[in-house]
Amino acid sequence: MKEYKIAVVGLGAVGREMLATLERSTLPISEVVPLVRRNEGEVIEFRGQMFASKLIEKGSFKDIDIALFSAGEEASLILAPMAIEEGAVVIDNSNAFRMNADVPLVVPEVNPADAQRHNGLIANPNCSTIQMVVALKPIHDRFKIKRIVVSTYQAVSGTGYQAIDELKQQMGAFINEKEIPCNVYPHQISLNVLPHIDKFMDNGYTKEEMKMFNETKKIMGDASIQVTATTVRVPVIRCHSEAVNIETEKPMPDVAEIKEIMAQAPGVVLADDVENNIYPLALDCAGKYEVFVGRIRKDYTIENGLNMWVVSDNLLKGAALNAVQIAELLVEKDWVKPSSDKKISFAQ
Repeated sequence: MKEYKIAVVGLGAVGREMLATLERSTLPISEVVPLVRRNEGEVIEFRGQMFASKLIEKGSFKDIDIALFSAGEEASLILAPMAIEEGAVVIDNSNAFRMNADVPLVVPEVNPADAQRHNGLIANPNCSTIQMVVALKPIHDRFKIKRIVVSTYQAVSGTGYQAIDELKQQMGAFINEKEIPCNVYPHQISLNVLPHIDKFMDNGYTKEEMKMFNETKKIMGDASIQVTATTVRVPVIRCHSEAVNIETEKPMPDVAEIKEIMAQAPGVVLADDVENNIYPLALDCAGKYEVFVGRIRKDYTIENGLNMWVVSDNLLKGAALNAVQIAELLVEKDWVKPSSDKKISFAQ
């Protein structure tokens, strides 16, 4: 069996989850190469072997089969073209290439076939988009979703280690009646809720909200779906939660049948027994691979309307796990090599 040499670019919260997820995966890996832009030399243990992180330079991606990128949009714009030129297939977790027409945007449970048409680069979608489309794809396939209204409740780990540390510091400062530090977000996050994730756009929406609008259409392969989002940061360390309201073109069956569809959906766990207070909770979903769905109920204000509550680990299915699943798909289907000699247009 062929073994693959895999690079992980960036050792932040998501990069480290990528390494841990790769280690647990069934991928046949000959060597893992941690690559960083600064602070080289950190030793990473992987499947009983020790690998030291290396600075990225010309030639770093030669002999690399698959490179998982989690170093941010700026780094991806610079380094992904270099990696592709040197022969690696890049799976990029940033926003740099998601809406590039030459680049597939893939969630393996939703649009796996799109991965086949890559030309050296596949984009990993936004964390909040991934968990939503995994939950909604089975419904869209049967009843055709025409409109989605989503409000997210996103954990601070989506911002990175510095946000996790600040939340903990703010909680400690509050308990000890000390001045509360506030550096990562524009306002205190502890004991607060911020309706502000990423930059505000000219239309009044944030960049995060527009990601959900644009990415959902591309992943689902249906530009007619209307999406409106309000993305919110909450004082939770790990796992994003979403209140999702949908309207479909075709009449839906009763809620019991919708629950059965969810229970059988790939990558989904149904957690919906309100009589026993069972519904998805961020604390329960942390560290788990699946997308958890509950509080499924009819929306009686519109025809063919439905509400649901969707929770998933933003560092796993929302980022690292989805990237590794794409790599597994490429290996399983023998799609690692580009589908054609067509060059990706990186023009901005």
